[in-house]
Amino acid sequence: MSDHYASNPLRSVVAAASLLFSASVFAAGGGGSDGGDDGCTSNCGYERGPAPTESFLEASSGPYSVRTDRVSSLVGGFGGGTIHYPTGTSGTMGAVVVIPGFVSAESSIEWWGPKLASHGFVVMTIDTNSGFDQPPSRATQINNALDYLIEQNGSSSSPVSGMIDTNRLGVIGWSMGGGGTLRVASEGRIQAAIPLAPWDTSSFRFRNIETPTLIIACESDIIAPVRSHADPFYEAIPSSTDKAFVELNNGSHYCGNGGNSYNDVLSRFGVSWMKLHLDNDQRYNQFLCGPDHERDWDISEYRGTCPY
Repeated sequence: MSDHYASNPLRSVVAAASLLFSASVFAAGGGGSDGGDDGCTSNCGYERGPAPTESFLEASSGPYSVRTDRVSSLVGGFGGGTIHYPTGTSGTMGAVVVIPGFVSAESSIEWWGPKLASHGFVVMTIDTNSGFDQPPSRATQINNALDYLIEQNGSSSSPVSGMIDTNRLGVIGWSMGGGGTLRVASEGRIQAAIPLAPWDTSSFRFRNIETPTLIIACESDIIAPVRSHADPFYEAIPSSTDKAFVELNNGSHYCGNGGNSYNDVLSRFGVSWMKLHLDNDQRYNQFLCGPDHERDWDISEYRGTCPY
């Protein structure tokens, strides 16, 4: 799918501008403040990894190898899970918690773990205390999981000791986990949120969301129908907030989980959203703002508040 926008002149202009900007930063000796591995040292966020392209984002994995560490269900506060973290890179990085939906296990959303970790994030995919937990409980468990990652960051015995920038936290949640994700986003604790086919009882509390939020909706969703869930949730978020709405063509309720025919879109948007909003890496803005996304047959509708 790397040629989806090849004929779009606006995309070409954006890409060219991005290359010129990168070249000017390099010439000025600028770079990322986290001491990452791309040679960047000031005024360019937390850049990590090579300059991105569409094919780079849509590849099965990013530039880093990934290791995992199991988290026992006896940990308390959530149902255990798996920490995915990159190797072969240095400096602190953003951390992301991914939570499943109603009567679903960690395995339903685990694709997001190695995907994001291979692009330079510490990611924990989790199980919930009960498959029947509602969005308020899932929001609490998300916060508990974030707390656990922060604790692991400070533990000398943890494989992710010292790896996490605790001021750069993100959450991804599917279905009722998406409702929980939106609830946590409304609390102002996190810096990026991606609800996948979100389900919740009301959009009222989402009017306070200031967290950059990307909603992935599934056009043919009969469990959390777009017009009664994802759509009003997106509309409730203030227009002053960085937000985007991506509806996947003919997608069922499971369309945002990954490991399916929508992998390219999910990779392109998911990685770019976290890179831009957790790492402040402006190299990824071109994949969110500029392209005519609806030219991609996998996307039936796109909305957003560009520029971010």
